Amino acid sequence: MRWLARLDRLIAGVIAAAQWLALPLIVLLFLQWPARDVLHAYSRETNDLGQIVFALFVAVSVTAATRRGTHLAADTLAQRYSPATRNLLRRLGALIGVLPWALFVLFSGKAFVVPSLLEQEAFPETYDPGYFVIKLALWIMAALVILQALIDIVRAPSVERS
Repeated sequence: MRWLARLDRLIAGVIAAAQWLALPLIVLLFLQWPARDVLHAYSRETNDLGQIVFALFVAVSVTAATRRGTHLAADTLAQRYSPATRNLLRRLGALIGVLPWALFVLFSGKAFVVPSLLEQEAFPETYDPGYFVIKLALWIMAALVILQALIDIVRAPSVERS
């Protein structure tokens, strides 16, 4: 299943790249105060850009946490189960819980994501461009969750991911 390994590497690469969004996010959050109080300018623009970076960071973080087993993990009870039972529960959870939820988010979001993308919606207060990226982040999150769920459903129990 080479496609599975490629897909797994792709998701790992997206996560590795997105983790670096934390640095500009921290800088943007910090710069809001001096921009507002010292420069008396650009604080709203800084905030808008920070919202975009935050939305993208969070969109990828959901899948990153899931891959590490730290997202929605009921580990206290599961530690008592055999590895085979834990694997079965993980696969079933992906199949009947995570995958349908992510598909619902993807399809129900169409009504507001597509128009936002087509008109390249701006921020409502500042009219700065890029608000559509925040809505697009919802689809990015759903797509990554779907792809990860497919990997988790199909993956052989003996294959571990980093």
